[in-house]
Amino acid sequence: MLVFGEDVARKGGVYGVTRGLLAAFGAGRVFDTVLDEQSILGLALGAGLAGLLPVPEIQYLAYLHNAADQIRGEAATLSFFSQGRYRNPMVVRIAGYAYQGFGGHFHNDNSVAALRDIPGLIVASPARPDDAAAMLRTCLAAAEADGSVCAFLEPIALYHARDLLAAGDGGWKVGYEPPERWAAGHVPVGRARTHGDGTDLTIVTSGNGLWLSLRAADKLAAEGIGARVLDLRWLAPLPSGDILAEATATGRVLIADETRRSGGVAEAVLAALADGGFRGQAVRVTSEDSFVPLGDAAAAVLLSQQAIEAAARTLVR
Repeated sequence: MLVFGEDVARKGGVYGVTRGLLAAFGAGRVFDTVLDEQSILGLALGAGLAGLLPVPEIQYLAYLHNAADQIRGEAATLSFFSQGRYRNPMVVRIAGYAYQGFGGHFHNDNSVAALRDIPGLIVASPARPDDAAAMLRTCLAAAEADGSVCAFLEPIALYHARDLLAAGDGGWKVGYEPPERWAAGHVPVGRARTHGDGTDLTIVTSGNGLWLSLRAADKLAAEGIGARVLDLRWLAPLPSGDILAEATATGRVLIADETRRSGGVAEAVLAALADGGFRGQAVRVTSEDSFVPLGDAAAAVLLSQQAIEAAARTLVR
């Protein structure tokens, strides 16, 4: 396995995610690259073809678009066009989404449309730390065993989250499971996770939307509205079976989608419900069709907890 990208070695990544790996495994396996996304993914293509397991990092989701064809036109097509004779497995870690409060649209990007329509590409979107660790292991195993190409989207705004409902509650912290417990906590590709067992409505979400939705569900519970929250976890393949099952359990679905209204994840969830024959009510709240502006102005275009709560109240009237 090789871990590489902009600032991932000496600095340990902009957010410290890869801190300590250089000291532990050496510069032959953990190294910094030039500031060029095409070069990073091009190196991963060659490394995978040579039998290695590359884990390149794209520093921000907005930077991926500079080199998306390395995945779309190269990595994801090699096995297809060679009839399975060749493969270039990789797990592309991408720091992404918004809610950072700084940086503008180059460091805050809530568009995943460029990834979701690539045939065969696995798109993971963990939110909680326990899911993140387990899902990363799943992606690495899929790459090693099946030659899969995986995009692993990490919500920047949740990297250092500790609390959920109130300051100091530790609601977003979990212990790191030892290797002997990894099998028990395995997360299969394409399986969602349900939080709560409310019977009034199902909130379907992912990424930063999970943190917002769990907070909204707590507020709604105080008003006598019971909501269960379904974290998609995987954007491709979409967990359609889990979506339909949890939607049927309440008969009302609210999709809380931090991506954009056009081309966003909510459209796929609505399609999955329709294709599955869901007969209940389904509505969505999303971010606006806009780039993410600087500072507090971002709140004008991004999905909010208040929007989720308001939509839920309207849905259950």
